[in-house]
Amino acid sequence: RGIPREPGARWTEPGCQSCTCQGGRVLCDAVSCSVPCSHPLPAPAGGCCPTCTGCLHEGVARAEGDVFSPSDGNCTICVCLAGNVSCLSPECPPGSCPSPSPADCCSCTPEKCHFRGRTYAHGARFSLDGDDCTTCVCQGGEVECSFTPCPMLDCPQHQRHLGPGQCCSTCRDPPAPAGCFLDDNGVEFPVGQIWSPGDPCELCICQADGSVSCQRTDCVETCPYPIRIPGQCCPDCSAGCTYMGRIFSNNETFPSALDPCLSCICLVR
Repeated sequence: RGIPREPGARWTEPGCQSCTCQGGRVLCDAVSCSVPCSHPLPAPAGGCCPTCTGCLHEGVARAEGDVFSPSDGNCTICVCLAGNVSCLSPECPPGSCPSPSPADCCSCTPEKCHFRGRTYAHGARFSLDGDDCTTCVCQGGEVECSFTPCPMLDCPQHQRHLGPGQCCSTCRDPPAPAGCFLDDNGVEFPVGQIWSPGDPCELCICQADGSVSCQRTDCVETCPYPIRIPGQCCPDCSAGCTYMGRIFSNNETFPSALDPCLSCICLVR
């Protein structure tokens, strides 16, 4: 190719051909590369042999000393050292594990529970035979049992009742009142009793729930001279007439207090 070569000279031609001058002849052969690493980088520009100053892993070039995780994850850690990629995976216990978690590196199945001749899956909740008041749960091969929680009751202790087959107490209805008790005078009236508390125009009744309901009576006077009877609420216009403090019966005549020559008569209308 127009260039003189000394006998025994060696050089590299384009296309990674290694040539030598022997006895006036040029002998060429493909360059033989010795790669002493597992993940060499491609030959740099102008070079023929891969280099072990970095690593090529899954198509990605890694620098010397680079620490990385492979694409499949699973908590494996890899490092690039002198063109070699070394990976470490966590040691997982064989068989099942106490509790599965998405963040765990090990893929495992939670252990089942064997309890009283039965097998329960992890997380299963169940009650003991014949005892609905106890709830059990399977956690990683272990069974934990506890009493069923009961709601808070707002009734006093003497009104609480635990029925047969029940886990929690319930509140009994308070006994119905037998009557109405009046604190001011200590008198108790039976349910339905009607009485007057002192005013004849006011009547009270004892309700079924033990309360007292009272109501006043409105009187309408229909005659000019009504008769007021002691202990009676409204004046009576049918019994006679009241005149100057005296009571006269119907159709009774009497002299006028203003003029002795005048005669009056009681007329009930």
